[in-house]
Amino acid sequence: MPAKGKHRRPKSGSLHRGLAAAGTGGAVLVLPVLGATTAGAAQAAPAAKAAAAPNTHVVVAGESLSKIAREHSVSGGWKKLYEDNRDVLGDDPKLIHPGLKLTLGKKGAAEPAKKATASPASVKTAAAPAKKSYTDDLDGWIKESLDIMARHGIPGTYEGIHRNIMRESSGNPWAINNWDVNAAAGTPSKGLLQVIAPTFTAYHVPGTSTDSFDPVANITAACNYAADRYGSIDNVNGPY
Repeated sequence: MPAKGKHRRPKSGSLHRGLAAAGTGGAVLVLPVLGATTAGAAQAAPAAKAAAAPNTHVVVAGESLSKIAREHSVSGGWKKLYEDNRDVLGDDPKLIHPGLKLTLGKKGAAEPAKKATASPASVKTAAAPAKKSYTDDLDGWIKESLDIMARHGIPGTYEGIHRNIMRESSGNPWAINNWDVNAAAGTPSKGLLQVIAPTFTAYHVPGTSTDSFDPVANITAACNYAADRYGSIDNVNGPY
């Protein structure tokens, strides 16, 4: 909430007295007349908004940078999160330990509360739907990808995705192929479903990370490509 401005008490105007004559028959009665100069009220300028404090997250067991970046919608994904906290994490982004305190960036200043337009009795507050959670492992990545695919009309099943992941990367989201023809051309296959950069860019699904190593982004992009070329990831049973 923005800080309230401080106010000063208005200064009293100086008083002056005059004389006025009022007739009462033949006599003259002298009456004092009380006058006051107008007083202006000065209002101090509102105090500047306090700078927002950095948002932080304390790592718990089982978390990864990609999961933390997704849950907190970190712009730039896990790479930006790693860059901002490299002095804490060290040289290997895969090795994070419970208890580490990570900086997630800064939140904007809070907006002033809007004036209510109806009485509390006439307003019903709708409960926000609970956010679905996923485990930060292969099972959770596939399930989250399937939910995103369903929203975008991309076909595929858990079995089809899992089967192709195990063939392509053995479930390692950091897997990279540095020896085949794609690698020789400067576009090595990456991630769970071994997607090259041009394919990932062309079939990237909105709402997922733009990092091709991100497990959920990698799966959904690969399934989107497979659907376009083969009808579904379920139809892929070899190199694609």
